[in-house]
Order: sequence, then C-alpha cells, then structure tokens
Amino acid sequence: MSYPIQRGLANSLLPPKATMNRPDSQPEQDPQATSGSFTPPELPAGSTSKNEQNMGMLCHLLALSGYFIPFGHLVGPLIIWMVKREEMPFVESQGKESLNFQISVTIYTIVAAIALFLLIGFILLPAVIVFNLVCVILASIEAANGKPYRYPLCIRFIK
Repeated sequence: MSYPIQRGLANSLLPPKATMNRPDSQPEQDPQATSGSFTPPELPAGSTSKNEQNMGMLCHLLALSGYFIPFGHLVGPLIIWMVKREEMPFVESQGKESLNFQISVTIYTIVAAIALFLLIGFILLPAVIVFNLVCVILASIEAANGKPYRYPLCIRFIK
C-alpha cells in the first residue's frame, strides 16, 4: 500500500523522462542527466585554460588571507604571481592587478587609520574594508570565468 504523498514525492525526485521527438523513435536525453556523456565545449583559440583561470582566481582570493594572517593580502598573491607568471600570461596580468590593488588598499587603510584621530576615520576605515572585500570577490569571480579584471581606484605600482 502506497500513499499518494509518498508517490508524489518520489516522482518529484526522479529525473525528467526522455522525450520521443526523433522520427527514428530513439528517446532524446538531456546531456547533463546522464553521467559521463556531457563534455564541455572546447575553449576558443587564445582563451585561458581552466588551470590558468584557477590560478588567476587564487591570486585574488589569497588577498583575503590578510584578514587572518598579517600581510597575507600581499604575500599570498605575490607567491602565486612569482611562481606562475612565466608560464601563464593570465596569471601574470591578474597577479600584478591583485598586488597593485592590495598595495593601494594598504595605503588607503593607513590613511583611514590616521584619520581616526580626526573622527572621519570611523567612517573611512569600515568603508575601505568593505570596498576591499567586495572588489576581491568580484575579481575572483571574473578571473574564474577567464575574464581579466581591473580594480577601481587602483594605483598601478607594478607595470
């Protein structure tokens, strides 16, 4: 004896059924529904590899380590950039971009900390922290998609 609620729940958990749209009566299946049959499209010429995208994303994400490790926001991207810049052009550009932005944010943070004595720093310091967090997340997402990211309000120290 089965209850209608259980049957409805079980049917909602099953994958969608194949449709019969072909004239040769072969069921058409969703490529993502079957395991192992879906292959991602090939990258166009001149685009970045997945490894390059991951390393570029890591350059940006390691900047968040500065919230836990002193100077981690500078050391993390610097290590990835120094190790991978020769073999991966995408990491070369994104590593420089991340380092430049983190150096700029360090300067902005020092200025905001000095401005604490003028009481305006109580507004500037949290604004700089949130700005850094939002920009690093946006840059990481863009780098993960293979698109180069340019930070706003960034002083380009490393060219």
